[in-house]
Amino acid sequence: MKPPVGGQAVIEGVMMQNGDRIAVAVRRQSDNEILVRNLPARSRFQRIDRIPFLRGLFRLYDMLSLGLRALNLSTHLAFPEEEQLGRSGTFFTFLFAIAVAVGAFIVLPLYLTHSISGLRLGNSVLFNLVEGFIRLAFFFLYLVVISRMKEIHRVFQYHGAEHKVVYTYEADEPLTVENAKKHTTLHPRCGTAFLMTVFVIAILIFSLAGNPTLWVKIVSRLLLLPVVAGVSYEALRFTARNYDRWGVRLLAQPGLALQRLTTAEPTDEMLEVALAALNRTLVDNPAERRVPAPAPAASK
Repeated sequence: MKPPVGGQAVIEGVMMQNGDRIAVAVRRQSDNEILVRNLPARSRFQRIDRIPFLRGLFRLYDMLSLGLRALNLSTHLAFPEEEQLGRSGTFFTFLFAIAVAVGAFIVLPLYLTHSISGLRLGNSVLFNLVEGFIRLAFFFLYLVVISRMKEIHRVFQYHGAEHKVVYTYEADEPLTVENAKKHTTLHPRCGTAFLMTVFVIAILIFSLAGNPTLWVKIVSRLLLLPVVAGVSYEALRFTARNYDRWGVRLLAQPGLALQRLTTAEPTDEMLEVALAALNRTLVDNPAERRVPAPAPAASK
């Protein structure tokens, strides 16, 4: 069985991961050259990875850490002439983004739902359903707004390129632009699908906290976030491994539908970048690497 590969869109490029082999490919804006760099794997929780539910939280931490490193590297490669954020600047920017996300997608929906007198002290399941729908509506609106920004739209195009290239690899086809173009930009193992799973499972788990006062609700949501992450990760693993079953496919449709906002059709040049990243992760496996990296310029 072929080992799974995955990745994410970065600034003007794609990060690909194949086991411990991680590569970032970026098209430098000054001369249109494709640059490919390796990233060291830093998995700190290999033993915990065998423990269901607990592994999801630590796996999420690894993914966020890797994503930040890939974004920093891609920015440096794509725009080397511009001033870059240091490690401390990136860290505090990330903390600020987390704080804004918690406020916008957890605290604010909870406050708005709590302000409805008929729900404030009523059934906890109904309360959490309304809160969950408000949270999902905020997230949907957020994606619609940022997808209209030119810079974000390009990131979403690279996101689509990553998915198309992964599909080409999984289909055991030669890794070429023409083969990648025919595949869809929607993939069941996407992080967007994970977020949709989080929204649904959060409704169920938050209901366990009952319907106490507002501040108790806020604290309970924050304390239960690791539980939500762990259960959601297991659900995503189950979906990826059983996607050939019609029932699982049906359950995965909302996550795939949401990806229509976070992916876009890439250009051929973007597919070249994604293929270059994937080929670098296959360089130690000549049997898997069926074609040379499709970059017009040599990687450095």
